[in-house]
Amino acid sequence: MDKNKIFLFDPLKQREYSYERFFDKLNSIESIPSFIYTDDIFEIFLTVTASLLYNKNIVLLDYDFKESELGQFGLNDESLLKREPVALNKRVDENNFIQSVQESRDWQITLYTSGTTGQPKKITHGFKSISRMVKISDKKKNDVWGFAYNPTHIAGLQVFLQAIFNLNTIINLFGSSSGEILSLIDEYNITNISATPTFYRMLVPSNRKFNTIKRITSGGEKFNPALFQRMSEIFPNARILNVYASTEAGSLFASDGDSFSIKKEDAENVKIVDGELLIHKHMLGISDSFELEGDWYNTNDLVEFLPDSNLRFKFIGRKNEMINVGGYKVNPCEVEEIINSHPAVTVSRVYGRKNSVIGNVLIADVTVENSNVSEKDLKSFLQEYLQPFKIPRIINLVDAIEVTRTGKLKRV
Repeated sequence: MDKNKIFLFDPLKQREYSYERFFDKLNSIESIPSFIYTDDIFEIFLTVTASLLYNKNIVLLDYDFKESELGQFGLNDESLLKREPVALNKRVDENNFIQSVQESRDWQITLYTSGTTGQPKKITHGFKSISRMVKISDKKKNDVWGFAYNPTHIAGLQVFLQAIFNLNTIINLFGSSSGEILSLIDEYNITNISATPTFYRMLVPSNRKFNTIKRITSGGEKFNPALFQRMSEIFPNARILNVYASTEAGSLFASDGDSFSIKKEDAENVKIVDGELLIHKHMLGISDSFELEGDWYNTNDLVEFLPDSNLRFKFIGRKNEMINVGGYKVNPCEVEEIINSHPAVTVSRVYGRKNSVIGNVLIADVTVENSNVSEKDLKSFLQEYLQPFKIPRIINLVDAIEVTRTGKLKRV
């Protein structure tokens, strides 16, 4: 490997880090913090790797956590400064790195959920569950990853492990504007991107094509065929994968479309009861927050089996996101999918506003490419596809829609 091969480029700091520097820093580490709490993506990656190399359990904290949130976890300044010394008896380079880190089979890392439905929950994963879908191959050694997830959450960690175990270059896209992202794809000949559907919707207004991209992975939110088609036009040489994953269980399923297949060997570990997806406890990480139904964990994800198979299902939405409108249950994902299919729409968010008469009034925030599109135009479009109670009473045309710490739509 070229000693000057780029390990990481961070546009937020305008800094490139070579693999030579990465290994030099890794080999000079004398102690490892018990908690990672920084917005420096290089330090996050370096410390996670060091903890794995030296088999030291570690806690990864979101750098956006406020002091009050840390206090709820029982953490203070003193605990965040705690470090554990390591013996400088390991020297790694590109030749022995992968074998060295794979020896840490009892290593554990603790993360927190995004907390979109309450206080963030602490989940601990071992090496096996966190790296369940990591693939190591000579065919992947020249991959260049566009890193589009929060590095302190499970999706970001999994992308990092996929990249580092193949000694790939990582280009940090998280937090950059759509224009900056498109420029970075060109400048660094990015080949792989893994991100949320919301991330991709921010890119699809582009009329350009990016031929270097050979693999696109989407996860974290509902994925729909309309977005798939638009992404296929922008990334004509890319294989597009849809991944089902959670902080609680890691990555579980992958598909080439909006339906997932349950492998026969996993059929005993997954079941659907009353339209909700349940997974067996041994597929989970470790957490005091898990509420089990016998040996099963209810994901609260609404799914449906496809007519032709009892091993294939589609993700419908989140149970706790359903909106009561006049006694009808409205799935915001369904409404957003139709809104997003309008050719002028970039991204939308549907939510309910409390109403004493009908429970909730349905509202949509929408960003559009064409400023000539009006609320009336969008409502007329929706009338062709949706029942009246599913059509938002109010449609706000906005410049941007807020996302969560993990890059998903921020639900109201």
